[in-house]
Amino acid sequence: METLKLGYVGAGYLAQRVHLPNLCSLPQIELAALAEVRPKLGKRIQEKFRIPRLYADHLALAADPAIRAVMVSGHFIGQGEIARDLLLAGKDVLMEKPMAVSVEQGERILEAERKSGKRLMVAYMKRYDSGNLKVKALIAGYAASGELGAIRYVRQHGFCGDWVAGLDTPFEGSDEPVPAPPKIRPAWMPEGYFDRYVGYLQQYTHNVNLVRFLLGAGDRAVVKHVDLDSDGMHGVVILEVAGVRTIVESGSVAYHAWDEHTTVYFDRGWVRTHAPPLLQPNRQATVETYVAGKDGPVAAEHFAVQGWPWAFKEELKHFAECLTTGAPFRSPAADAVVDVRTLEEIYRQFVKASA
Repeated sequence: METLKLGYVGAGYLAQRVHLPNLCSLPQIELAALAEVRPKLGKRIQEKFRIPRLYADHLALAADPAIRAVMVSGHFIGQGEIARDLLLAGKDVLMEKPMAVSVEQGERILEAERKSGKRLMVAYMKRYDSGNLKVKALIAGYAASGELGAIRYVRQHGFCGDWVAGLDTPFEGSDEPVPAPPKIRPAWMPEGYFDRYVGYLQQYTHNVNLVRFLLGAGDRAVVKHVDLDSDGMHGVVILEVAGVRTIVESGSVAYHAWDEHTTVYFDRGWVRTHAPPLLQPNRQATVETYVAGKDGPVAAEHFAVQGWPWAFKEELKHFAECLTTGAPFRSPAADAVVDVRTLEEIYRQFVKASA
């Protein structure tokens, strides 16, 4: 496979602990440049990962003609604007979620993608978890065969916990100031709600995206009811995803592991996936099924055949492969806008109920 010359924007937590180590381990990717606005930190990270070139910001990196594609991980508000600039500069882009904090911002990013002719992939790592891929295949198989009847209900529970799981990759801090993020927010949102919204968005965009992916829903996601506490985090949201009632339970709990699971209920059984802590390497979601068959009930645990991959590394492989072959992304920007629209509508209803 052709080696992809890639630049990276950002030298923060996920960059140092996850993305840069993974990029350096993949033979199909050549990490050729780093952009970091904190010069001392940038220099340390450049030397640590032996990155050939260091740039003061993403615009300087974008001017490098040798760089074909760029990965971005930055502030939740600002990273979409960085991705937009890079697209317009002629680079294919892989960015961390969330893609945007408003539908308006998301549409501007999509317009840059269309105008440039380049492509943007959003790093929804749960779509690259081999356990979740197994679950998606099982759901599609049962839906096609009719063995379990119709899909009746989805329960998506996410109370978080310890997402780092003891990952001890060294991390370099810095006391250098960083520029304030751009002032972008949904135009309708009153003062005082935005911080709560971004907290909910950056966490539960994963959950909404995963359910849409498992059900093959595309843009068929409708917000039916929102019941969140005043903190804008704890509570229940009722969606209709691909015509199926879906409950998203959100909140937090002091837990030594990671409390997130998704169950898709049919008439005569269910398929369930439990997520591992996000930063636990070489772990995939567990997969369980229950089938109330004619010869008696059968409960089973399923294992993905790919061994022990890490979803964060698999998404990088996918990005490189798609740019080399021209294949479509599994998590394209046009699809990610559906999550932005859904999460924005959840908070629109929350704000209205809180008034």
